[in-house]
This record gives sequence, structure tokens and C-alpha cells, in this order.
Amino acid sequence: MASRDFFKAGHPPTLFAAFFYFDMSFMVWVMLGPLGVQIAQDLHLNAAQRGLMVAVPLLAGALLRVVNGVLVDRIGPLRTGTIGQVIVILGLLSAWWFGVHSYAQVLLLGIVLGVAGASFAVALPLASRWYPPELQGIALGIAGAGNSGVVFAALFAPGLAAAYGWTNVFGLATIPLIVAFVTYLAVARESPETPPPKSLTEYLAVFRVGDAWWFMFFYAVTFGGFSGLASSLPIYFHDQYGLDPKLAGYFAAACVLAGSLVRPVGGTLADRIGGIRALSVMYATAALAIAVVSIGLPQAWMALTVFIIGMLAFGMGNGSVFQLVPQRFRREIGVMTGLVGMTGGIGGFYLASSLGYSKQFTGSYQVGLLVFAVLAAVALVGLTSVKARWRTTWGAVAGVGRI
Repeated sequence: MASRDFFKAGHPPTLFAAFFYFDMSFMVWVMLGPLGVQIAQDLHLNAAQRGLMVAVPLLAGALLRVVNGVLVDRIGPLRTGTIGQVIVILGLLSAWWFGVHSYAQVLLLGIVLGVAGASFAVALPLASRWYPPELQGIALGIAGAGNSGVVFAALFAPGLAAAYGWTNVFGLATIPLIVAFVTYLAVARESPETPPPKSLTEYLAVFRVGDAWWFMFFYAVTFGGFSGLASSLPIYFHDQYGLDPKLAGYFAAACVLAGSLVRPVGGTLADRIGGIRALSVMYATAALAIAVVSIGLPQAWMALTVFIIGMLAFGMGNGSVFQLVPQRFRREIGVMTGLVGMTGGIGGFYLASSLGYSKQFTGSYQVGLLVFAVLAAVALVGLTSVKARWRTTWGAVAGVGRI
């Protein structure tokens, strides 16, 4: 819990601004998913096109996280966040004013929304730089709680689209974005302790470390599962069970809320029983849940229950991965945060797009879900294969009981 010393140590207004910016950015990052049913009906999109439509923001956000990481090093998180918010607000206002009339325009809007998804690489260092090492966990936990913004998109976007038209939702979404932007400009401040910019060689050095690739893969499965399902579930519940867009959004919101709230729980559990053990349980749970739901459960509430279990596992897994990363890459944590975050978005892109293609070419979502369940199982096998080495090398330094 946040103590009095915590609030004295850092800069609470900047921490709040970082959280608010992150929260509203994540809200619009995945909004094409909750709007997907209405957009697809008006633009006559097939299942593969719908899958790619909701996946493009995830891929764009993943790749742009690396760009934002470099910009944060060069011009600071405050200016980088300002640029990103202006791009997203202007992009949404343009979509509202001029309309979205084709599949190509939807994909272009998805790239713009990817800028919002890249806020991860800005909000966290903006908050983090104000706090000492012993308070990093709680500072990053508060700022990172902004991933709960995806719940708002699932809850409100379908209903607003039904009442006012989905194009107008883009305009309405700019209202909280502008409030967050004004708050950001008014209260956020750059930390006086700014690390020197990293060279290209430093960025590329981690690619020569095998453990870096393992962590990128592990997060591609956990955050990929979370973000991919967050974007795809409104369409899934509509197609699979005939739910109207608003009710499908509520079902998706319940799943997303579960995955969002337990991320800090995953980190805490990893601290107590070890990150490897916690992550192993979560991969096994996620693989089983996704495999079960892939068979096509007869009732929507049954699928909802199993998806919530899977999202709980993915959400807690996200926290567990980032409990391990700082222990292995203490000096390269900034670079690794960007790279691991990038692959998480790529995993989400893969899941969302593969579900669309599975529906298009096989008539069901089963293949797409099964393949991702297999990836979770592969992650479990991979984690099992490296845990002995980790515990006897860098884990011995960090403390065996903690990994």
C-alpha cells in the first residue's frame, strides 16, 4: 500500500497524470474491437477482415513502443507523451469529422490508435523516474494500472454506437482524451534525474542474450492472450452466441476487467512463491481454459466463465513476467521493458488476426483458439526447461525463493 513516505518521495501529480494518460490511451487502443460488429456490418467486412481490423492497433502499438522508448531517451517522456496524445486526438477527430468509409480507412485509423497503445513506453518511465529503487514496484503498479482502460471501451462503446452511430463514438472518445491531455500538461513534470540516452549498440546488445528472447516469448503469450482476447471477444460472443453488440460488449468487459485487476496480484504472488512457479501455474491454467473454450461451449455463460479463468491467468502472468525481468536484466531494464512490451503486442496481433482467419476459412474459431492454447503449453515447457539454469545462475543472486 502507498505510505506517507511514498507520497513524499516522488511527485504524485505526475504519477496521477501518467496513470490517467495511460488509462484513456488504452481505452481507445482497443476500441475497434467493441465497435467491430457495427463497423463490419456497415462496411460489409468478412471474418478475416474483422480479425485484421482489431489486430492492427495491437501490432502498431507494439512496434511504436520501441519508437517511443527511443524518443523517451532522446527528448524525455513528457514531450514524447505530448506528441503521442496530439496524434491520437487529431486522428480520432478526423475519423469523426470526415467519416470512415472503407476497410483501408479503418486500418489507417487502427495504426493511429496504435500510437495510443504505445503509451506504455511513456507513462511508465514518466512515473518511474521520480521514485527511488525501493518504491519502483508501487509506482509502476499505480501507473501500469492504466491497462484497465480497455474495460471502458468494452462497456460503453457498443451502447454509444447503437445510440449515436459508431462514427460518432470516435468524436465522443476525444472528450476524456482531451481531459487527460489537459491534466497531463497542467500537472505532469519531468524528473530532474534523467539517465543519459542509450546508444544503438546498447539497444541491440540484449538480442545476443538468450534469456531476453525467452522473456519476449513469455510476455507474447501472457499479454498477447490478454490484449488479443480483449479486442476479439465482443465479435466472438456476437458470432458464436448471437448476442447483440451491447451485451457482447458487457461479456467482454467482464473478462477484460478480470484480467486487468489481477496484474498486481500476479506480481505479488510471484514475490511470495517465486516467479517461475507462479508463471508455470498460470500458463497451465491459460492453456487448459483456451483449449476448453475452443470446443464451442453450448451456452454463452459457460464460455464467459472459462474465458474469465483464462484472462485471470493471462493477467496474473503479465505481473509474474515483470517480477522476473528486473531480476535478470537489472541494468538493461529500460530496453527490456520496451522489447518485452513490443512482443506482448505482437502476440495480441497474432491471436486477434488468427481468430479472424480461423473463422473465415474453417467456419469456426476453434483452430485459432487451439493454436494459442498450444503456444501457452509451449511457454510452459520452455519455462520448465530453463528454470533449473535460472535458479542456479542469476536466480541465485536474486534469491532462489523469489524466482
